[in-house]
Amino acid sequence: MIICPTMELKGGTCVTLHRGRLEEPAIYHVDPVETAIAWAGAGAEWIHVTDFDAVAGSGNNDALIETIILRARVPVQLAGGFRSRERVESWIDRGAGRIVLGTLPTRDPDTVKFLADRYPDQIVVALDIHQGKLMTDGWTTPSAIAPEDFLASYANSPLAGVLITDIDSDIDEPDASLGVLTGLAGQTRHPVIASGIVREIDDISRLKYVPNISGVLVGRALFARDVDLTEALEIARPEPGEVARFI
Repeated sequence: MIICPTMELKGGTCVTLHRGRLEEPAIYHVDPVETAIAWAGAGAEWIHVTDFDAVAGSGNNDALIETIILRARVPVQLAGGFRSRERVESWIDRGAGRIVLGTLPTRDPDTVKFLADRYPDQIVVALDIHQGKLMTDGWTTPSAIAPEDFLASYANSPLAGVLITDIDSDIDEPDASLGVLTGLAGQTRHPVIASGIVREIDDISRLKYVPNISGVLVGRALFARDVDLTEALEIARPEPGEVARFI
């Protein structure tokens, strides 16, 4: 399972949000570029970056993200404000390893499927779940599409993965969130990336054994020092299987 240390940007600073509320960010006074470099140095294979200003349509952190991509020297999975084919293609040309799409897949699935065909293994589709419903527009608008039907509609597209966030996990019991992830992960052939569920190191140990979970985003727990990245990477490594001995 791949650990993706996660950085959420707003106004050039690293933040986390409570249940996606852009008006209530918790701000971390760290240098985003140096933080990304440190994560790469610790052994991270991917870094995930979300641009909350782009989500809100109030600007962007493009220059900062370009610097992170250039200096981190590991692939960057980028999310936030991708509402057109042109913006997706622009960031792939600028070096983003993967693009995460949340609202666009519900509004313009043909464009998303086109992008997946053109950039196989670089497009990730996001499912943000709240009380069993698929949410769009930065967690603000419930979709009429059931999460299971949404997954089925992309079954034949060459996606890099499906990013599943149980928004309720921000306040409710993590065991219930693990159940949501497990249920949805069993309904797609695509690798599943879990988000919003890691509060402590034991959460990574549990996720490791959920079928079809190939990765997990870890953000707030890293910044709050509740999880150590080096320890998380060690736990997430695959365990060597038994080798038959020749007699």
